[in-house]
Amino acid sequence: MHAAARYTETSMSNTNASAGATRSPRKAALASWIGSAVEYYDFFIYGTAAALVFNKIFFPSFDPKTGTIAAFATFGVGYVTRPLGAVVLGHIGDKFGRKRVLTFTLLLMGLSTFLVGLLPTYDAIGIFAPILLVVLRMLQGVSASGEQAGANSMTLEHAPAHRRAFFTSFTLSGTQAGLILATMVYLPISAMPEADMLSWGWRVPFLLSAVVVAVGFWVRRTLPETPAFEEESRAKKQSKLPIATLFREQRASVLRVIFAALVSVVSTIFSVFTLSYAVNTAHIPKPTMLNVLVFANIIALAAIPAWATLADRIGRKPVFIFGALGSAALIWPYIWAISRGDITLIWVFGLLLSGVVYSAANGVWPALYGEMFDTRVRLSGMAIGTQIGFALGGFAPTISAALMGTGPNGWMPVAAFTTATSLIAAISAATARETYRVPMHELGQSGETRQATVGGSLKA
Repeated sequence: MHAAARYTETSMSNTNASAGATRSPRKAALASWIGSAVEYYDFFIYGTAAALVFNKIFFPSFDPKTGTIAAFATFGVGYVTRPLGAVVLGHIGDKFGRKRVLTFTLLLMGLSTFLVGLLPTYDAIGIFAPILLVVLRMLQGVSASGEQAGANSMTLEHAPAHRRAFFTSFTLSGTQAGLILATMVYLPISAMPEADMLSWGWRVPFLLSAVVVAVGFWVRRTLPETPAFEEESRAKKQSKLPIATLFREQRASVLRVIFAALVSVVSTIFSVFTLSYAVNTAHIPKPTMLNVLVFANIIALAAIPAWATLADRIGRKPVFIFGALGSAALIWPYIWAISRGDITLIWVFGLLLSGVVYSAANGVWPALYGEMFDTRVRLSGMAIGTQIGFALGGFAPTISAALMGTGPNGWMPVAAFTTATSLIAAISAATARETYRVPMHELGQSGETRQATVGGSLKA
């Protein structure tokens, strides 16, 4: 049966080649890497600003804790528009092509981020300042909702059958690169006198987004559409309403992705909440924590493709589950080390948690989630599933700021919350079908449909 499936995929690949559809795995991976780096540079500079600056310049009338919660809420509100954006952009990507979505998301993210850098503060225009901030953050959310799903679909459908996890992992490596770039830009900003940082310094990273967006657009402009999508278009197999097809035929996979995507809570707790907790509560210098973020993500740049390569050999599920369970355990000693102000242990547990262990789940989910769906609804399924799941990740810093207790053990509810979401993600992934040896044309099919496909191929 397995041999027949491989024969079928080979035959289809030859048909694609003869029809003019060519695979460009390296080009697709590069375009996804750079595009994701650009998108998430823009997205993460907002998170860093929310942790360090926004409570003081957009919510100065609140007490410090309430101002911090409000600033984190503006970070989280970007995730509110993600499900809506996922529906719209998923429909466009599955019906008209992955490339159109990727061009739109890049330009929208760049424009909304640049405009944040031009916003007047609360002292200048009062309540309208945080309102405009929220509107632009919501536009960022719309952009992000289609970016990763579009880039993952593009890369997955260009990749060789036996290296799909490796090539799709470049989307997440790009995300890490964007976080590194965003954090490095903030290092000199955080070292400025506070008056300068609050008056004009915080704007610089947002205004620089115009440059990085131009680079990303230049790289993506010549990327071809995927062979799988082109085949669907020629055969006129595309769904008239992809979202209806998705929920009629593959709603169980959408639910799995939603719950598995809760592992993203680890990322936002690590990169946003613990930064604020370390600086404002534990009184650890900002450069120290920012450097931990940078080096953890430098390690992740190597760890993500390494874990993905392993997933191409042993399967997606064991690698993802290891990453989720390991993160659930390591969040405790990491926040504990911050609460003690132990710089050495902060480095040790921070690099191990975010750089190594979380990278296992982070590097494999593009293949794990994308392979749950067939080509007709892949972008919609990934976008809707991940963005609903990521919404909790986006509000995790807000939830954690509210959960924080007083005293030396006040951090424990935050660690427990992070652990709970990671355990849910691991259980959800465990219920999924293992797909690392499944041919592209069989992805997202039920058992009966797969039997019919293989039987038809043997008869032919």
